[in-house]
Amino acid sequence: MRPTHWEPVVELSAAEQAILRRIRRAKLFVFLRQWRHELCSSAFQDELAALYKDSRLGQPPVPPAQLALATILQAYTGVSDDEVIEATTMDRRWQLVLDCLDAEQPPFSKGTLVAFRTRLIAQDLDRRLVECTVELAVVRAGFGARPLRAALDSSPLWGAGRVEDTWNLLGHALRKAVGILARQQGRGLADLAAAAGARVVAGPSLKAVLDSDWDDPAARLAALTQVLGALDAVEQWLASAAQPIPSPNVADALALAHTVRAQDIEITAAGAPALCQGVARDRRISVEDGEMRHGRKSRSQRVDGYKRHVLHDLDVGVVRAVGITPANVPEAAVTAALGADLAEQRVELAELHIDRAYLSSSWVRERSPDLTIYCKAWPVRNGGRFPKTAFTLDWERGLIRCPEQTVIPFRPGLFCCGHRQRER
Repeated sequence: MRPTHWEPVVELSAAEQAILRRIRRAKLFVFLRQWRHELCSSAFQDELAALYKDSRLGQPPVPPAQLALATILQAYTGVSDDEVIEATTMDRRWQLVLDCLDAEQPPFSKGTLVAFRTRLIAQDLDRRLVECTVELAVVRAGFGARPLRAALDSSPLWGAGRVEDTWNLLGHALRKAVGILARQQGRGLADLAAAAGARVVAGPSLKAVLDSDWDDPAARLAALTQVLGALDAVEQWLASAAQPIPSPNVADALALAHTVRAQDIEITAAGAPALCQGVARDRRISVEDGEMRHGRKSRSQRVDGYKRHVLHDLDVGVVRAVGITPANVPEAAVTAALGADLAEQRVELAELHIDRAYLSSSWVRERSPDLTIYCKAWPVRNGGRFPKTAFTLDWERGLIRCPEQTVIPFRPGLFCCGHRQRER
């Protein structure tokens, strides 16, 4: 059933005005309450209504415009789905925006919110929701066409998929394939695993079934051989003429197991499998989330998942663009996507504040004369060396002057210290 339009009250009540006066920092609540009727225009609500089938069956759905505002607030506050539902009955700021002031029951359920978000993302309307919000902010907050002063930085974004070692990655992928086969043939997992020669994946835990001494290198390699043997046995079992053609999902799961084998395992001179020395480039670390990667925000901080890149408007404090990259991708790679977002907003950068990770980006290498780049140098903590701020760089002529007034040519990647220069 198609939802009807949401028509919240435009005029502020006395109670709402009192709440607005008490909001000091979370100004997005104020902005959305004041202009929600324009953000949730009739045309945009028609776009959101198209997410639902036109049917006479079922209960009338919750107005998607109300769910859209809840989605914006959830991203703004960084709370979970459960906390969203809790906030609709306990946080008067949320109630102010969602037009449910003093509600004793949530206006929607967690399942309704999750289903709406899934539909929104599937139709690429999550991006449309952000664009509509920015368009409204351009009109009402007055920060549209002017040159942008912005700061760009990244932060770790942990993936939702489970990170596993080589044994569990192989076992998880193999169990997934065997489970699909079992459902396809109407058999139990243990029954089909036994028939296919892969009993190791039939238990509640792969390592519990293997029952190895994980402190013993020889025992670990023996367990690895056993898991690889199960993978080969399943493929031989599938190749037999008596078996029905498996679904594409089975082939995908087995292909993932082979990806893990190729990246993590090598064959020794004796013909036995062993873990590779070092880490494969772009190594897969999760079965369920194929884009998660190991990465580092710093020497001491490892990230299993992604990096989130946020471009802040320094004058207004609004986020103008956001990018997501796997954790092992250099920060500079995201600027092309961020630049496309700014181009759609018809915004040009006039001033950009970044850290050193973005110095190799296209925004720096191909910058126009009108763009000023600010990048703070790392402090020097080793005694006896000059700080980087003591060096003068002439980017137009490609010259660098050190504190001893020695001038030499430079290119990105070279560092001068006194009369010596070395590769960085």
